[in-house]
Amino acid sequence: MTQMPSALSHSPTLSSLNHYHRHHHQHQTQLDSPLPTASQLFVCTSLVAFAKALALKLLHHFRNAGSLRIHLRVFILLSLPPLYFFTWSPRRSLVLDFLSALAFSAAIVISLNLALPRLPSIRVFLARSLPIKLCSSASSASKPSQPVLWSIGSKPKSEKRTNSGSWVQVYTNGDVYEGEFHKGKCSGSGVYYYYMSGRYEGDWVDEKYDGYGVETWAKGSRFRGQYRQGLRHGIGVYRFYTGDVYAGEWSNGQTHGCGVHTCEDGSRYVGEFKWGVKHGFGHYHFRNGDMYAGEYFADKMHGFGVYRFANGHRYEGAWHEGRRQGLGMYTFRNGEAQSGHWQSGVLDVPSTQNTHPASPFAVSHSKVLNAVQEARRAAEKAFDVAKVDERVNKAVALANKAANAARVAAVKAVQKRVHHNSGSSDTPLPIV
Repeated sequence: MTQMPSALSHSPTLSSLNHYHRHHHQHQTQLDSPLPTASQLFVCTSLVAFAKALALKLLHHFRNAGSLRIHLRVFILLSLPPLYFFTWSPRRSLVLDFLSALAFSAAIVISLNLALPRLPSIRVFLARSLPIKLCSSASSASKPSQPVLWSIGSKPKSEKRTNSGSWVQVYTNGDVYEGEFHKGKCSGSGVYYYYMSGRYEGDWVDEKYDGYGVETWAKGSRFRGQYRQGLRHGIGVYRFYTGDVYAGEWSNGQTHGCGVHTCEDGSRYVGEFKWGVKHGFGHYHFRNGDMYAGEYFADKMHGFGVYRFANGHRYEGAWHEGRRQGLGMYTFRNGEAQSGHWQSGVLDVPSTQNTHPASPFAVSHSKVLNAVQEARRAAEKAFDVAKVDERVNKAVALANKAANAARVAAVKAVQKRVHHNSGSSDTPLPIV
């Protein structure tokens, strides 16, 4: 009586029952074959134990490695024939037992060699030879994972717009641009609204202020004039929210050149600026009626200059950081004068009329007169600073014109947006 092999032949419980049944049947039939010796039985038992140990280790290895399922099937296919002859043969000899155990061990070794050292090549071979399902699973495991693309609904139609023309652009910080684009950038005329802080109306080049325009801020400040690469550059007028006004030349976002600074309290400076401060020649009219004309350095009266007081007094001479210091003459309105060397606004060494003074610390009056002449020349240069009124008026007119053109472009952009969304009202504005 024979029995067909099945997958349950690997069960340890079923194998032990079959082994007991087989020995019991042999005892009943009383076979005449000679009994094996003790040494032969020891060799056979050792081979069987070795084969079982290798089988258990291999099953444990395949159970933990999910990627080697195909090679487990190869091992089963190779090991079934020797297991069949070794287990189910009713009459077997020692030679047959030895050959079956040897074949079983060879199947284990071959399977390990297939699974471990040559895993990539065997996987390719199996992918080509096994059914399509196995091939697809192996190929999917070898391909790198694709990046996850997150999206909510379909892409808005606004992303399909052309790179040039008029459009409305919304930014993540709340800012909005309405106007013309060129090659995907703000270029031409347009209005840029800063979120709850202000707006710019004017010319654009490559997403930067460039040309003429008008800036208006929420606190009340406003600039009208020229720009270059996003900064105030050229001629323009800036009205501060405090009431101060600067009209004149700009460079890289700062007052630089000739200009007029009129303060809210009525004081006024006309002259030269350097990187945001009074520097060079200029004249300053104070709100109390005093007036200074001469040299400035780092926003302070420094050098030579003439200071005329509202009460009729005047000082002509040298200055240092806003104070009378050096040689100079102070003339009262009644004609009296004090001359000599001044220190921190106070006369410390009066001048003398002697050509050769006896004291080495005495100050010659002739030297004081030379300092007075130098101060008067500096005052004349301060009044001769280039006038910027005409250029400022022209720049303001061009800035207003550019702002009007920007508003027209913004209206066109909004109308185009409304027309574009007439068919799909739920399409959002492009946000970048």
